[in-house]
Amino acid sequence: MSGHSKWHSIKHQKGAADAARGKLFARLARQIEVAARSGGGDIDANANLRSMVQKARSSSMPKDNIDRAIKRGTGELEGARYEPVTYEGYAPHGVAVLIECLTDNRNRTGSEVKNIFTRNGGSLSEPGAVAWQFDRKGLIVIDKASSTEDALMLATLEAGAQDIADHGETWQVVVAPTDIPAVEAALAEADIPVASTDTAMVADQLVPLNDAMTAKSVLRVIDSLEEHDDIQHVFANFDIPDEILEDAYA
Repeated sequence: MSGHSKWHSIKHQKGAADAARGKLFARLARQIEVAARSGGGDIDANANLRSMVQKARSSSMPKDNIDRAIKRGTGELEGARYEPVTYEGYAPHGVAVLIECLTDNRNRTGSEVKNIFTRNGGSLSEPGAVAWQFDRKGLIVIDKASSTEDALMLATLEAGAQDIADHGETWQVVVAPTDIPAVEAALAEADIPVASTDTAMVADQLVPLNDAMTAKSVLRVIDSLEEHDDIQHVFANFDIPDEILEDAYA
């Protein structure tokens, strides 16, 4: 399956593992802080915090890092106060881009996001210009060594799975966010272990980018946004053939 989700898998497989892990832990820490600040530090009483902590644990984030992030969120330790903000824009060739941030300075982050678009041939848009093209989905990742596609379909379709995508070494089960617990329970009952669970904004329609030059002009924008410390997630509606994606991060 091509598209933005495939890009994400290839990019991080090819990236520097230590640097990628450090950035991931920093992003997860912000998400945990915000969840603890908004709903309290008790993971049994705060479903959002519980989800963020599970995500951090599945990414092998050290327990001490998780505990410090919770305490910063509840005010037991000093730290910056982050707020969520979403930006929308277009990369070259009409590719829609949706950006989720956690920032302690909305004006600074907005200016820097705008500059990234401008420097790379894109443009920042008004709120609502892009978001209508995306729906939030739950994404449950299964190692291929753990299950066949047929077994996954048998276990998950009645529980609410909408699609099963082939991502090379893994399967990705697409579900409505509200159906994540039911699908995870069905997988557990079938003795199929879950590698990770997350939510993402998935585009309804994809823009095909079938030549290397066009694809790379779009990827420059996406990669530059991903490098920004305040940006948690970047979603886009491009569809690039696997061989071009592989070549871009060779």
